[in-house]
Amino acid sequence: MSPQDDARAPDPRTARTRARLRESLLAECAGHPLAEVSVSAVVRRAKVGRATFYLHYEDLTALAVDACADVVHAAVDALHAWQTGPAALPPARPPAALAGFLAGAAERAPLYRTLLLPGGGGPLGDRLHRELRERARAERAAAGAPHPDLVASAVAASFTGVLADWLHDTVPAGPADLAEHLWRLLLALHRAV
Repeated sequence: MSPQDDARAPDPRTARTRARLRESLLAECAGHPLAEVSVSAVVRRAKVGRATFYLHYEDLTALAVDACADVVHAAVDALHAWQTGPAALPPARPPAALAGFLAGAAERAPLYRTLLLPGGGGPLGDRLHRELRERARAERAAAGAPHPDLVASAVAASFTGVLADWLHDTVPAGPADLAEHLWRLLLALHRAV
């Protein structure tokens, strides 16, 4: 078997089935909390069998994390929207994408709260922290900034924790105000070492 065989594109049928299951879960969660959504309702809406569901996902939480993966990518991209190159200096004001991301997250707060626990834990929090830490570390290392692992970990933990607490209504602020506060906090962490 050649290395090219290992790098095959995913089966389009699998991708379509997973997309239908994600859309179905999000539609169900628009009217009910995740705790009240059943596998039966999701597969019925997606028009797939229950066995098909379990071929792709261990449980509803795994599907929910997959369905919400876009929020992780959107968060990471929003925090780095200002960058035009590895040596670019961050602006004093947050990128508009950050407030836009927060406004969008507020719209799906009930679902995100079930996966992103206060303080930043939970399956979605773990994924957000991991992806944000990896991106921040790589960009800091590429720029030759000191202590890329330390700063990346601090940035990821701070952003994930504040976002989670905000979604759980323990950090009172609107999306634009929170973007301003978060931006100053993250800039301070980058400059601390």
